[in-house]
Amino acid sequence: MILTEIASHHLEKCYSINKIELDGKAHIVVASEKNNKCLLFNQSGLLVDTIWHEPGGTMSIVPLPDKSGRFLASQKMYSPNDSAEAEIVLVERIRQGKWDVRPFLNIPFIHRFDILCSGNRQYFIGATIKSDHRFKDDWTSPGKVWVGALNLDVYTPPQLTDCLGGLTHNHGFCKRANMYGHYAVISADEGVFAIFPPTIKNDQWITKQLLDTPVSDIGFIDFDDDGQDEMIAFSPFHGDQVTIYKLVDGRYQEIYCHPEPLEFVHAIWTGMVYGKPVAFIGHRKGLSKDLYAVSLNNDGYQFDVMQKDIGSTNLHAFQVDRMQILVSANREINQIAFYRIEE
Repeated sequence: MILTEIASHHLEKCYSINKIELDGKAHIVVASEKNNKCLLFNQSGLLVDTIWHEPGGTMSIVPLPDKSGRFLASQKMYSPNDSAEAEIVLVERIRQGKWDVRPFLNIPFIHRFDILCSGNRQYFIGATIKSDHRFKDDWTSPGKVWVGALNLDVYTPPQLTDCLGGLTHNHGFCKRANMYGHYAVISADEGVFAIFPPTIKNDQWITKQLLDTPVSDIGFIDFDDDGQDEMIAFSPFHGDQVTIYKLVDGRYQEIYCHPEPLEFVHAIWTGMVYGKPVAFIGHRKGLSKDLYAVSLNNDGYQFDVMQKDIGSTNLHAFQVDRMQILVSANREINQIAFYRIEE
């Protein structure tokens, strides 16, 4: 597998990436984690629009279901040491070159959030990296998971309740699907937790612990094609260890640990690439800050270097006709890069 760069753009401390629908076509939104821009690109990596120039501090971008050109995004979450004024904004394109960005939900220290669909209902779920802050690197107030029902027809902020607190370094977030719709998986020093919204059979939020070891980021993919997704986890918080866990007798058990440390491993995307299960991962510190493709072959798990010394923070892959594209926020070199994935 080879990554060939097809487009690149400068954006200082680029961080968050997601895909939105606009005018019936898929577009890519990329924003900075510092006081900087949010940009809109087409699928070929051509810059289409500047959505905002500031304030930035964007850790998450979430398209609204079935709402073309509208999305939620976090702002002013600049770092764990500078996020007490963080909030979520509602973004909507008025016309070409004109976007309406207005406050939607005030959640200090919000790091990751998403919208979960369960049956015909929609729910907000947001994870705060901490709950308070009195001095630099203060982690004495653990983060929480805030949840609430959404009404996207009227865009009223949800009434939030805390469904899981006491999460130190509350960092990892992954949206998954089951027979009822969506659920979330969240990771922190206390472990990995699956959080299920209310369903037609149960009107309560349910939390299940999947792992009790510290985890910074997580992803899931069925590497061995047995019908059960493996968990790929980075640990500890902003750490250097990559571990793969397999579900055995209802519990996740370690089956592989990468022998080489990948300092500040952070970026992860999992999915099918030309019919094969792949995880793209990237780390942000060290002598090299490389982007890897992780796969399973007859010799075991394989880590192939796709790009060197780019320092990716987040990744997003998608398909255009028969071609697959990977977008990477190469934060450490202030570059948004679009790559064509070649077999």
